[in-house]
Amino acid sequence: MLRDTDLNILIVKLSSLGDVVQTMPVVADILAAHPDAQIDWVVEEAFAPLVARVQGVRRVIPIALRRWKKTWFFRVTRDERKAFKKALSTVTYDAVIDCQGLIKSALVARMASLSPQGLRGSFANKSEACSYEWPVRFLLPNNQTMPTRIHAVARTRLLASQLLGYSVHGLPKTAFKNVPLRDATSSTVMFTHGTTRLDNEWPTWKWEKLSAYLAEHGAHRVLLPHSNSRELAVCDGVKRHIQNDAEILSRMGLPELLDVMATCRGVIGVDSGLSHLAVALDLPHVQIFSQDRAWRAGPMGNPHQVALGGTYTPSVEEVHRAWLAVEVAR
Repeated sequence: MLRDTDLNILIVKLSSLGDVVQTMPVVADILAAHPDAQIDWVVEEAFAPLVARVQGVRRVIPIALRRWKKTWFFRVTRDERKAFKKALSTVTYDAVIDCQGLIKSALVARMASLSPQGLRGSFANKSEACSYEWPVRFLLPNNQTMPTRIHAVARTRLLASQLLGYSVHGLPKTAFKNVPLRDATSSTVMFTHGTTRLDNEWPTWKWEKLSAYLAEHGAHRVLLPHSNSRELAVCDGVKRHIQNDAEILSRMGLPELLDVMATCRGVIGVDSGLSHLAVALDLPHVQIFSQDRAWRAGPMGNPHQVALGGTYTPSVEEVHRAWLAVEVAR
């Protein structure tokens, strides 16, 4: 039985960006049930600065499995692994929650020090369209059974609540530290068009046509982030289309992009980590799906956030109508 106060809790959610962002509401849930809990989080190094901005996270412990696997036996990598283990061992945890359900995350969860009455666990089974590797059920002792079909955010919230003994209430919430306030009078809309999966993309010509609709009908200014040359090509196309009404952002870190996004009127984007970040910021948001995943990964219940597509590719006109609806709903 866990004590009611001063719980030390470790969240293990390593990657990817969208999955990490969709795990963030667990922090607010835990603190609502256990206000004195101290929460640490193990995450891939690329996402550590963003997780550090989550209100209620005491300590972020970066891990570099993606980088280490290329140089596993190099001395510098061995030294970094030792440093990670040392950082992880500085706290004895009352609960270690593997929110990823993969072998690699379960092995990380096993490395953490546990108090005599402590527990560690993960998912006991696979849910539809959610990541899971069956050996996890043998690697961790307190795994929780999940519904076969459940939203990714609800699945993780349910896991933590079952392990820690509280009930989940209301829509998911994420609070960030030191985030600029949204400017409701702003005309700036961010297009989160980039995605690591090509089958999640929306055609460039549709972004160009949508930007023209926004410029003509709402005098909107479009912000265009990018992280690679492919995404930059989309930005260039939109910029050519509406010229002074579009700004291509310089490449920046996730915390800096969070601050820029937070001040926008809203966000229109594909199924991606940055779009999930818009949901976490509670911004007006239209999320465009190219696969049947909206039930699992789309916005949950807020009238100013909507998912389109999945079983079909949304038209520019449909996305524009949805945007007009969500910006007034907020």
